[in-house]
Amino acid sequence: MSETESIRNPLSTAARAGFVSGGFVALLWLIEALDRILPGNFESRGLHPRSDEGLVGIVFAPLLHGGWDHLISNSLPLLILGFLLGMSGMRTFTITTAIIWIVGGVGVWVIAGSNTVHIGASGVVFGWLVFLIIRGFFARSLGQIILGIAVFLAYGTVLLGVLPGDPGISWEAHLFGAIGGAIAAWFARDDNDVSG
Repeated sequence: MSETESIRNPLSTAARAGFVSGGFVALLWLIEALDRILPGNFESRGLHPRSDEGLVGIVFAPLLHGGWDHLISNSLPLLILGFLLGMSGMRTFTITTAIIWIVGGVGVWVIAGSNTVHIGASGVVFGWLVFLIIRGFFARSLGQIILGIAVFLAYGTVLLGVLPGDPGISWEAHLFGAIGGAIAAWFARDDNDVSG
C-alpha cells in the first residue's frame, strides 16, 4: 500500500496497528500459559547481567513474565501504546521496537545488579511511552506533539518508574527502555512512514 493510499484509508492503518499490538500481547499471554503448563521455568531465560547466558536474555526477557499479575499490568499499556505507535506505520513500529529492545536489554545487562534476573515487557512500555511523548518535538510535528502531550497526561506519572524503588521491579529496564525510546524518536524525526 502506498503512503497516499494509507492516508486515504486510515481504517486499514488502524486495523493493522490493532492487529500488531493485539498480536504481540496475545503472544505474551501464550508464552505465559505455556510457562505455566510445561515443565521447566521460562523465567530462567531472562536477562542475567554481565553473564554469557544473560546475553540470550536480551532477546527473551521482554517476552517473559513473573506470573499473570505481572503480565496483566503490562498488557493494557502495551495494547494502547503499541496501537498508537503502529498508527505511524509498520516500519516505524518495527524499527522503534527493535531499538528499544536492544538498548533496554544491553543497558540492563551492563548496569543491573549481579545475581539478578530481569524479565517483562515493561521496558518496551517505557520505550514506546517516551517515543510517543517526544517524537513530535524532534519531528517538529504539531499533530505528534499534541499526541505526545495526551500520552504524557495519561501515562506520564509512570515515568517515575525509571528511578530505583520497589525491590523486584527492574527500574533499570524502565530506564534503558525509556532511553531506547528517546533514541528511536531522534532517529525517526524525519520518518513520515504512514504506509505500514
